[in-house]
Amino acid sequence: MGVSNLLFAVMLAVALGFFARSARRLNRWLNIGHDEVRTDHPDQRTKNFLLIGLGQSKILRDPVGGMMHALVFWGFCVLGLGTLEIMIQGLYTPFTWDVMLPRFLYLPYVVSQEIFAVFVLIPVAYLLYRRLVIKPKRFAEVSGADAVFILSMIATLMLTLLLLFVMELRTGASPDGRIISGLLLPLFSGVSPETAHVVARVSWWTHAALILYFLNHLPGSKHLHVLTSLINVWFSNTSGPGRIGAMRPMDLEAENAEQFGASDVEHLSWKNLLDGYSCTECGRCTAVCPANSTGKLLSPRMIVVKTRARLTEKATTLDAIAAGGGTATEEQTAVLAKNLLDDWITEEELWACTSCRACVQECPVSIDQLDIINELRRDLVLMESRFPEELAPALTSLERNGSPWAFSASDRAQWAEGMDIPTMAELVEKGEKADILFWVGCMGSFDDRAKKITVAFARILQAANVRFAILGQEETCHGDPARRMGNEYLYQMLAKGVIETLDGYHVKTIVTFCPHCFHQMGSEFPDIGGNYEVIHHTDYIERLLEAGRVPLDTEHGERLKVAYHDSCYLGRYNDIYDAPRNALKRALPIMELVEPPRTKSRGMCCGAGGGRMWMEENVGKRVNVERSEELLATGADQIAVACPFCMTMITDGVASAGSSVPVLDISEVVASRLLPIVARA
Repeated sequence: MGVSNLLFAVMLAVALGFFARSARRLNRWLNIGHDEVRTDHPDQRTKNFLLIGLGQSKILRDPVGGMMHALVFWGFCVLGLGTLEIMIQGLYTPFTWDVMLPRFLYLPYVVSQEIFAVFVLIPVAYLLYRRLVIKPKRFAEVSGADAVFILSMIATLMLTLLLLFVMELRTGASPDGRIISGLLLPLFSGVSPETAHVVARVSWWTHAALILYFLNHLPGSKHLHVLTSLINVWFSNTSGPGRIGAMRPMDLEAENAEQFGASDVEHLSWKNLLDGYSCTECGRCTAVCPANSTGKLLSPRMIVVKTRARLTEKATTLDAIAAGGGTATEEQTAVLAKNLLDDWITEEELWACTSCRACVQECPVSIDQLDIINELRRDLVLMESRFPEELAPALTSLERNGSPWAFSASDRAQWAEGMDIPTMAELVEKGEKADILFWVGCMGSFDDRAKKITVAFARILQAANVRFAILGQEETCHGDPARRMGNEYLYQMLAKGVIETLDGYHVKTIVTFCPHCFHQMGSEFPDIGGNYEVIHHTDYIERLLEAGRVPLDTEHGERLKVAYHDSCYLGRYNDIYDAPRNALKRALPIMELVEPPRTKSRGMCCGAGGGRMWMEENVGKRVNVERSEELLATGADQIAVACPFCMTMITDGVASAGSSVPVLDISEVVASRLLPIVARA
C-alpha cells in the first residue's frame, strides 16, 4: 500500500466514522416517535418500491422537472458501480472492474459511466436554471440555498468524472469504449501526457473527496431524502388493498393511555418522523393543496418541514442534556416545554385542511402529510376540546341525533314515500332477503337536493329489478365526519352502533352514493370489526348498464357537453375514476365528455371534506368557487358529480359564479334516460 492509498484509507475511515455517527443519531431520533408495525402487505410494498421508488412514477407526474430529477436519480444508480470502483482504487490503485466482469459486461459498464454522467449533468444544469432563473412559485416558501449547493456539487462530481475519463484517454490508460471521452478529447489536444496524468490524479482525488464529503453533508441537510426516500416509499401507508387513505386506528380503551392524538413529535409514529427526513421540500404537495391555492395558511410541505424542525430542536436538546450529565439548563427546559402544536403548527393551518389527499397523491416519496394533520386534530379535540365553534352544532347533533343535522331519525325514509321500498326490518318480518342494502346516508336522507339523488338511484334499482332494501329510521351516521374533525371517541361510538345494526341483519353487500360513506364503511370499518362488500353507486350503475339490465332511451335527446367533477373520496381515496365516466357515456351516447385542467387523480377538491362542510371560509377565495369556475370554463352544458357533498359545494359555486348550468349526480343523468314505461312505474 502506497502513501496515497494510506492517505485515502484514513480519509475513508474518518468519513465512514462520521457518517455512522450521524446515522446512529438519526435513528435514535426516529425512536422518539412511537412504534408501529409496517411489514404487512410485502407484495404491495415491493410494488411501491419498484414503481414509485426505483421507477420514479410519482416524480414523473411533472413531465419536465420530474424527468430531470428521474435522470439524476437513475444516473446515480448506474454511476454507483463506478463510485465503488473509485473507492476500491483508493485502497488498491490497480483495481478495475475489468478483472471482475466478463468482457461482454465490462464494455457496457464503461460506456454507461460516461453516458450517465452526461445524463446527470444535463438535467442538473436545467434544475439550476429553474432554481435561479425560472423560480417557480412553489419554491418561494423555503430557502433554495442548499438545493443550489447540492446541484453545484453534483455538477462538479460529473465534470471531474468526465475530465478523469478524458485525461485517462489522453495518457493511454483508458479502457476501450470511451465514446464521450473520445468526442471531448480534441478539446485537450494541446495537453501533454505528463500533464494529463497530473490532471487525472487531481480529478480523481477531487471526485473521491467530494463523494466522501457529500456522504456526510446529506444527514444534516434537506437532501437527506437521497438516503431515506426509498426506505420511506417501502414503509408508506398507502400499502394494502382497499386501505388507501384509511385513518390510523386508535385504541381508546388501551390501559395506561394518557395521550390521544399528537401535540408533539413523541406522539407521532417513527414513520411520521421518517417522512420529515424524506421530504425533498419540492413543494408539489403545497402546489396542489386546494386550501393553499385559494389563499389559506395551510401548506402541507410546511407541516412536514415544521415537524422535522421540531424533532431536530427537541432531539438535539435532549442529546445536549444527556451529554451534560442529565441536568437541563433554563433555556433547554424552555425548549422542551414547547410543542409541535401551537409553537410550530397553528390551529388555523390544521382546520384549513379539506382532507382531499392531493398532497399525499402528489408527493414523489410517499409522505403522508394528512396523517400528521389528523393526529394533531385528534389531540385538539380529544385532549383539549379545542375546535372551531362552527363544528359544535354538527358534533352535538351527531351525538344526539345520529346525523350532523338536527333531524329526527323517524324522518330518514320520508323520501321513499310512495315508492314501495322495503326496509330490512320489513323483509325479515316477511322472511325475505335483499341482494343489497341501499345505504342512503345523512345527506341523502335529509338534504332536499340530495334526496333527489336518492330517489333517482332507487328508480334505477327498481328499473333493473334489483332486490334491495333500506334501513329506514334504523340508519344512523357512521361517524366519518366526527373522525375527520378529530373526534375519534364519537366516531367509534357511532361506527360500532352501525356495525351492530348491519351484523344484526347479516348484511353482506352495501351500495351507497356517498363516497364518504363508501370509504368509511369499506376501508375503515374493518379496523373495528365491520367487514362488508361496499360498492359505490357509479360502479354499481356501470355494472347494471354493462349487463343490459337498465332499460334506457339512448337514441333521442340533444347533444350535450358534460364536465365530470371527481370526488376526492371516490378518486384519490379509492382509485375510482372510470366507472362514473363510463356510466355517463353509456347513459348519454350522444354526450361529449369534457375534462377540466385538474381532473382524475389531479382533480381539485370541492372544499367540503375534513369537516369543512360545516365551516365558513373567511380567508382567501372559496375552494368551491375556484373549482366551479374551472368546471364552467370547459364550456359544459351540464356538470356531473358523484357525491352529495360535491353536489352542494359545486351547485353553490356555480351560483356564485352567476351561472345557470345544471349540476347533476350520475344517477340523475341515468334516471333521466329511463324508458317512459319504466319511469311511470
